[in-house]
Amino acid sequence: MHKLAKFMGITLLVAGLAACDGKTDDKTASADKGATPAAATTTQQVSLLNGKLAFSLPQGMSDQSGKLGTQANNMHVYADKTGQKAVIVILGDSTPDSLEVVANRLEQQQRDRDTNLQVVTNKSIQVNGQTLQQYDSVINAAGQKAYSSIVLAKIDNQLMTMQITMPADNQQQAQTDAEAIIATLKVQ
Repeated sequence: MHKLAKFMGITLLVAGLAACDGKTDDKTASADKGATPAAATTTQQVSLLNGKLAFSLPQGMSDQSGKLGTQANNMHVYADKTGQKAVIVILGDSTPDSLEVVANRLEQQQRDRDTNLQVVTNKSIQVNGQTLQQYDSVINAAGQKAYSSIVLAKIDNQLMTMQITMPADNQQQAQTDAEAIIATLKVQ
């Protein structure tokens, strides 16, 4: 439960960083009109757990683990320069609970912090023949909305939590960008 609370704290930190920026990137917004999803642009491959977990980051995101996490605490942080777009991967102790139960617990904790929480989806997904849990929501922090997509998996006797956070000014685009990252996910 302590690790779950730590994860939620990090979630709020990322949402807070996104909210602190307070500006929109009009150049990016105009360039994205008619653009293909993030996965179609240049990507950076990430591999964790000796290759048992892999995914691609969209262009503009890089490893920020030294700033917010370390290899020692099994937290990996990838973000863009503004901190508005982030992927956080936490590798923690496994739990006897099902992934659905863990996702429902995350939802309840978010509801306790954000009465305006909007749940987009909470479903099982299949990745390389393994069942993972995907929980997407729109959270509010400091008056700003952030789209959050959380993927849970049990890998190598560890609970893997991947949170993708995007600005929710354009919820459809944020969802598309998060799905593009999830589509590159490989689990062995």
